[in-house]
Formats: sequence, structure tokens, C-alpha cells
Amino acid sequence: MTPAMWKLIIVTFGLLAFVERCLAYGQGDFVPMSRRGQYHSLRTKWIDQLGRHCPRFGIDNEVVLPLPKPQGYTGADPYKISLQFGSEKYQTPWLFVIGRSSMDVPMIDVTLRYAGSEFLGSTAKVVSMPDSYLKEHPDIKTNYWEPNSWPKHILVRYSWEEGSEIDVAGGLYVLFGSGLVLTVAMALHILQSSKDKLSRFIKENVVETAMPAEEAKVE
Repeated sequence: MTPAMWKLIIVTFGLLAFVERCLAYGQGDFVPMSRRGQYHSLRTKWIDQLGRHCPRFGIDNEVVLPLPKPQGYTGADPYKISLQFGSEKYQTPWLFVIGRSSMDVPMIDVTLRYAGSEFLGSTAKVVSMPDSYLKEHPDIKTNYWEPNSWPKHILVRYSWEEGSEIDVAGGLYVLFGSGLVLTVAMALHILQSSKDKLSRFIKENVVETAMPAEEAKVE
């Protein structure tokens, strides 16, 4: 195998490692989050949230998420939102946050799953805010029950669960990448090794076959 071929293989493996590293999360990295809302039959587009409202990879934390007043809001119908996490765009179901039948102040409990540096998914549900939280965040309760007070603020609790350490996606990237590189290398090697044989084959069959016609022409 020529030096050029080895150089190609090294560069390819380096690119694969670089791409895998770019796709990975580090401990404490902000995981991008976006939000959309629905009131009546009107849905908003996905709206990117500020870093301070987003989860941090592998770290449990709590944030207070502001909710703007929806268009045409009268209070007659419930207002619900959906959250989307990461570049992988894991979405939650619709979460009823305003206009619920319960008189308790709601909060959103989000569970995020990860393995190593890979983000695996998320689930979310609306739960009643514990009394201990209400004591720590009294303004949230006052704001929530005031009809004309907007934006509303809802507490979001992020909890991370660690799963299997097997990086399936990363393994597949390396496996297929390695297979592709080896296939190209083998093809180049076979082509190079058979170059002399191919030339000899052409010379023996094509050139010699043409000789009688040329000799006949000379006569």
C-alpha cells in the first residue's frame, strides 16, 4: 500500500473522530430547547429559548420559564405548550399549563436520558408544585392566579437519568466509516496490483488480435 493511501486512511479516521466529537455533549453543556404553544386551534412556531431556561447536560437543575400571553386569550379554554430538546429534536407531548381543572399551581417535571456523551431522549409531565417550592417561589403562585398578569411563569424541573454506556450511534458511525475506508483502500490496492496484469492482458489479446489484419493490409 502506497504512502498516499495510508495518508488517506489516517485523514478519514481523523475526520470521523472529529465529527463524532462535535456531535457529543460535555458535562454541563447547555442542551438547546425550544417551545411552542397552542390556544384554541392556533399553534405558534417553535421558539428557541435562552440558555438560562435550557437544561444542562447531565446536571439536575430548575428554571422559571416565562409563558407569553397567547393570541386571542380569554381564559375560557386551557393553554398548553410543548417542549423540544437538543439538536436531535426530542419533543414532549402537549402539556396543559393554564386553565387546568386543578386549583394547584402547576410545574413541569422533565426527565432527560443520556449515556456517556449521548443524549437519548426526554419525557415530561405536569405535576402540582410541592408546598416547599411554593414557599421558595411565592411570586409564581401570585402571578399564576392573577388573570391580567402576563407573562406567566412556570417552574420547570430537569432531572437526568443515566442509561447504558454503549454508544450505539457512535459505534455505527465508526463501523460504517471503517468499512468504507477499508473498501476504498482494498479497491485501490487491487487496482494497483492488477495494473501490470491488465496491461499484459491488453497487449496479448488486443494487440496480437490486430496483427493479422495489419499484415494482410501490408501484403
